[in-house]
Amino acid sequence: MTRRARLALGLGGVAVILAVAGGALAARRDATPPPPTTGDAAQDDLRDARTKGAPGAPITVLEVADFQCPACRVFAVETMPLLQREYVDPGKVKFVFVNFPLVQIHPNAAAAHEFAMCAALQDRFWPVHDMLFDQQPVWTRLDDPSAYFFSVAAAVGISADSIDACLKTGEARALVLREAQGVAGAGVRSTPSFVIEGGLLAGAAPIEEWRPILDSIYEAKTGEASVKRDQGVKRER
Repeated sequence: MTRRARLALGLGGVAVILAVAGGALAARRDATPPPPTTGDAAQDDLRDARTKGAPGAPITVLEVADFQCPACRVFAVETMPLLQREYVDPGKVKFVFVNFPLVQIHPNAAAAHEFAMCAALQDRFWPVHDMLFDQQPVWTRLDDPSAYFFSVAAAVGISADSIDACLKTGEARALVLREAQGVAGAGVRSTPSFVIEGGLLAGAAPIEEWRPILDSIYEAKTGEASVKRDQGVKRER
């Protein structure tokens, strides 16, 4: 395990993040306080909708991310597809996306996270997640990305009416706000950050750094080697 992956966050901090890992949106750009949450979304943290991987996977990774963060995009576009193939698809690891929009430096992040949580209510979080990161250079430069987000919704099969209704309730915004506050309270300061079974890996680490970490944890928890290298698994570099 590399220096960056050593235990850097106590179990108490991890528990805080887990408790809020249903998150909700850091307030809108006008900083208007969110209205009270009374509907179903207030009771459901949407954890399942933003979890990627088998429910029984022995390793859980909490991905603390900001949709407008360039390093988060690097991870999503370059590293996550390899992790998906090597660890998520085989049932070894599941990822839970945790909202942490850094609104002080990323003015469109709050709106993006609110939109993504509204998409999660429609069980379309991951298609929206992928499009937001893939097209980050487009919407991040817009003064008002709302129209672009609605076009993304249409592209993944979400009706404009359902997104509009979600935004009007303010529940997705409140969800992200609670989550972001919990993450900050747990001591996480940057994105992307990954809580891996009690340890903190900060930054968009390449696949070569992920493999020994996940392999060692998997073997410790299951008694099995994570990758059957004698089966000729081809590694991408």
